[in-house]
Amino acid sequence: MSLTAFALIVLAGLIHAGWNIAAKKAAGDARFAFFSAFLMMLFWAPLGWWLGRDEVPRWGTTEWGFVVASGVLHVFYYVILLRGYRKSDLTVVYPMARGSGPLLSSLVAIVLLGERISALGVAGIAGVVGGVFLIAGGPGLLRAAHDPVARRRVRKGMVYGLLTGVFIASYTVVDGYAVKVLLMSPILVDYMGNFVRVALLAPSVLRDLPTAAQHWHLQWRYALLVAVVSPVAYVLVLYAMREAPISHVAPAREVSMLFAALIGGHLLGEGDRVARVFGALCIAAGVSALALG
Repeated sequence: MSLTAFALIVLAGLIHAGWNIAAKKAAGDARFAFFSAFLMMLFWAPLGWWLGRDEVPRWGTTEWGFVVASGVLHVFYYVILLRGYRKSDLTVVYPMARGSGPLLSSLVAIVLLGERISALGVAGIAGVVGGVFLIAGGPGLLRAAHDPVARRRVRKGMVYGLLTGVFIASYTVVDGYAVKVLLMSPILVDYMGNFVRVALLAPSVLRDLPTAAQHWHLQWRYALLVAVVSPVAYVLVLYAMREAPISHVAPAREVSMLFAALIGGHLLGEGDRVARVFGALCIAAGVSALALG
């Protein structure tokens, strides 16, 4: 992996952890997903128009098909992630999602897209995934064994995290193919896909406008933060995919767990900081192996 790709991933990881903490604190649902997608559409409109005025008219059925597929997958990803945050701790849902997603997307990239990975790269993936699952299921699962309420909460977090990971893997492969093979602009893949997200999420707001207005009043600040910074994190990842194989980039994105384990655990008071830091160190070692491999 090139130094450029590695730097992009580390910066994206910091931003990604930050907006996930904001989304957790918002305690939102599909309406929050719509708020953030709508604000994203407005905030980034000048850049989207500037980059798309020449490129978008040249897109054919294939390019638009990938944009629609990306938008649909991102909707499922975000709604399931938000539901997981309402049902369980960020430090359970987030690691499960971030750990299972890259594992699945790396396997797809290697098996279906023909990418190759070294022994050091395999060790890196193992370190990343192992560290993530340690953060999600170590001491928390041991305590939960004697507490039915805690056990259900942890299990719900793991289920929602795993489901989120499936959609992370799906959109990673779809978007990675779009920017690597079809040579589409990473910024436009994300921005145009956001129109699909807005259209699919709009009914969640329109069917009960008074309640949506109440949610907006409470959540608009978090939604605006997500709208402004989350596209930056993901576009950096898409640019990294142009520099390095998807099977390396996807697991390396889990450097965000370093920040989520430290920042999220402190801000949200979810405990087990020592175990989570140890898991984060495993992730750091795995990311380093991927960078060298």
